[in-house]
Amino acid sequence: MSGQARMALCATAATLMAACALLPLVDEPMWFLQAAVLLAIQAGVGAAARRVPLARPLTVAVQALVTLMLLTLVFAREYALAGLLPGPDAFVHFADLLQQGTDDVGRYAIPAPLSDGIKLMLIGGVLVIGLAVDVLAVTFRSAAPAGLPLLALYSVAAGLSDGAGGWVWFLIAAAGYLMLLLAEGRERLSQWGRVFGGAPRTPGGEPGSPVAPVRTGRRIGVVALGVALVVPLALPAMNGGLLDSAGTGVGSGSGGGGTISAVNPLVSLRDSLNVDEDRTVMTVRTSTNDISNLYLRIVSLDDFDGTTWKPSRRNIVAVPDELPTPTGLGPDVRRSEVRTRVAAADWYAQDWLPMPYPPSGVQVDGSWRYEPVGMTLVGDHGQNTRGANYEVTSLDVRPTAEQLASAPAPPGALEREFTEVPDSLPSVVSRTARQITDGAANPYEQAVKLQEHFALTGGFQYDTEVEVGGGSDAIARFLRDKRGFCVHFSFAMASMARTLGIPARVAVGFAPGTPQADGTVTVGLRDAHAWPELYFEGVGWTRFEPTPNRGTTPTYTQPEIPGSSVPDLPEASSSADAAPSAAPSTSESCSADDKRLEVCGGALPLDPGTSDDEGRPWYQTAGWILLGLAVVVIPLLPMLWRLRRRSVRLASARHTAAAAQGVLTRERGGAGRGDVVEASALQVEPSEQHVAEVTAGHVLAVWRELTDTAWDYGIVPDDALTPRKAAARIVRLGHLDERTAESVHRVASAVEQVLFAPRPRAEAGLADEVRRLRVALGSRAGWRTRVRAVVAPRSAIRAVWDLTDRWAAVKARLATRWAALVRRPSGQQSG
Repeated sequence: MSGQARMALCATAATLMAACALLPLVDEPMWFLQAAVLLAIQAGVGAAARRVPLARPLTVAVQALVTLMLLTLVFAREYALAGLLPGPDAFVHFADLLQQGTDDVGRYAIPAPLSDGIKLMLIGGVLVIGLAVDVLAVTFRSAAPAGLPLLALYSVAAGLSDGAGGWVWFLIAAAGYLMLLLAEGRERLSQWGRVFGGAPRTPGGEPGSPVAPVRTGRRIGVVALGVALVVPLALPAMNGGLLDSAGTGVGSGSGGGGTISAVNPLVSLRDSLNVDEDRTVMTVRTSTNDISNLYLRIVSLDDFDGTTWKPSRRNIVAVPDELPTPTGLGPDVRRSEVRTRVAAADWYAQDWLPMPYPPSGVQVDGSWRYEPVGMTLVGDHGQNTRGANYEVTSLDVRPTAEQLASAPAPPGALEREFTEVPDSLPSVVSRTARQITDGAANPYEQAVKLQEHFALTGGFQYDTEVEVGGGSDAIARFLRDKRGFCVHFSFAMASMARTLGIPARVAVGFAPGTPQADGTVTVGLRDAHAWPELYFEGVGWTRFEPTPNRGTTPTYTQPEIPGSSVPDLPEASSSADAAPSAAPSTSESCSADDKRLEVCGGALPLDPGTSDDEGRPWYQTAGWILLGLAVVVIPLLPMLWRLRRRSVRLASARHTAAAAQGVLTRERGGAGRGDVVEASALQVEPSEQHVAEVTAGHVLAVWRELTDTAWDYGIVPDDALTPRKAAARIVRLGHLDERTAESVHRVASAVEQVLFAPRPRAEAGLADEVRRLRVALGSRAGWRTRVRAVVAPRSAIRAVWDLTDRWAAVKARLATRWAALVRRPSGQQSG
């Protein structure tokens, strides 16, 4: 194994050993094997680029490009060209995953579930650190500074972990770094001429004792390891989720306090809306006969930054035995108590607990915490809904239109928090909201007018193919195009309500499911939904339904507003057939055409365990990676073969000629120092024979490179011509200047000299003559010819010819051996 290959292997091993400290952070270790495969490919690409050889910056660029393509293949292949070449959509998807991963890191306790966002951060981080280590230690031959990215990787892992087994991971990472230093020391000592060139001199001018690279590595290693010991202790304590200790989960402290970070559960909603199979998420049994208001609410999104809605960072507490009365609900509003039992599917893993709103009590096993503002339950220590069975007591609140219309102003603090809109919100949003609600006498009438505009009169269409969109103009674009799904409708109505001074937020959950013959209700993926909630004092947070053909229209929005000619909104009809159906469950209000087109409903992000990345075996992923790499590398093989062949022919040309000249001088010099004449005569002649062979091989290789260079630029070689005539032909067809023509003829003369002279002599500088020819031909050729000469050189056909010749030679040897085996028994018998 060459020194560079050994260094690349040690750099990869050191990166993986440092990355072992990340293993305790997540509950599934299979990401590490995937990272190891990708890191090995990255290191292999670097080794191949250095062997070509490419310039150092170009080597780094090729490795970085391949790393990006590998990440695209694993995480964003559906957004890339041929699943490999990333485009703008792929980078947007990467940004979404990184944002999701950042939110998940701030939310989950150790060990966290391996979400796509966290997985991208882990694998991407390891590849970035591995690239830095490979560049420093192998490409630029400086292993000591490579300890800094390794230290960064270990320090981040140590700072996030709870310290369990920390010494084990530290020793593993330290061993990897020391192994890298020793490998560099061995490599440098094997090339002793370079190591001592920079040794300091003594006052007398004599070279002093150089500092051995191993000793330098030890010193830097001691400092780096010392910093690695100190940095985790100096990191500030960070509370919440993955940044918290294992003992506190998503909350801080051991009591009822703590926080929950902002997480956007709608990152992949559009993709989930178009699933081919509507799987049953939950089976519900409820005490009410009217399921039109049986929305299973998961979480409320109340933080609006102008681009999207997401949950605010809230305090969480232990789940109380009896939940408090909802904020703003007065005693004179009609309500009834509903008991609902929910059985979640084994494959469905949701971090929040789906419940009817507002809940008044919940009985559920596992580690759950309560967020009082949104009245939601969130899993602690990785708890989720997978296979959960629980019972919820909730209130079916039925206000009247008069109660909502006469609602007093909300409390000042609540109004300020939930009517806040950013300055980046386009003015068209508030302007359109005022136009729509013109003539409304109170906030309730304004809310109903907004709902009617989106659901009936505004000409909006429900379309799941529309992108969620990003940026401050996303809502303005939706208002202009009038196409979208529940995310667009709920976001737009809540934003408009806030501009009108009405407290608003967005709820995420499931619309009412499909009744079954046994009295249960099945809730499927396509029943997932988002809707706006507006606050009215005396009633509390109140649901509205602006999305066409989705969910059920609240009864308190149907009476006509005085002075309005808008007809009543249609009430969603329940299924008349109570028999169970094998068809996928859909929302009750889904039209027949929408059912046929399979555009009804929506789905929350699918369980990570059912995604392609998690469900596919690691070896299948590795196969796709290798296939993608082959798609990229195979078209480049002619270029790589040609670069390698040129390097072999020319890079060692000067050393080969010098070595041959040195052998001849040494042998002739020995004969002149009084050696025995007979011995001298016996030794000089074989040495000169060897010199002749070396010189001839060197010159012929340079000549072959010269003719192949001309061939790459369109001058096909003619083997029937003598070297002198072939050179004249290249000069004539290439329109070469006088100096370049002299270079070509000089190489041709060297070829004739080694072929016909009785005592060939070595010629120096022939490689420079070939390089001069390549520059001259490139300067006179068009850009297409230059590109083809590099990317698809014509002379690369020699690789096929070489393989054909080798195969013919192998077949000839096998035929000879087989003939010998066949003849041997007959010869023995005749004897």
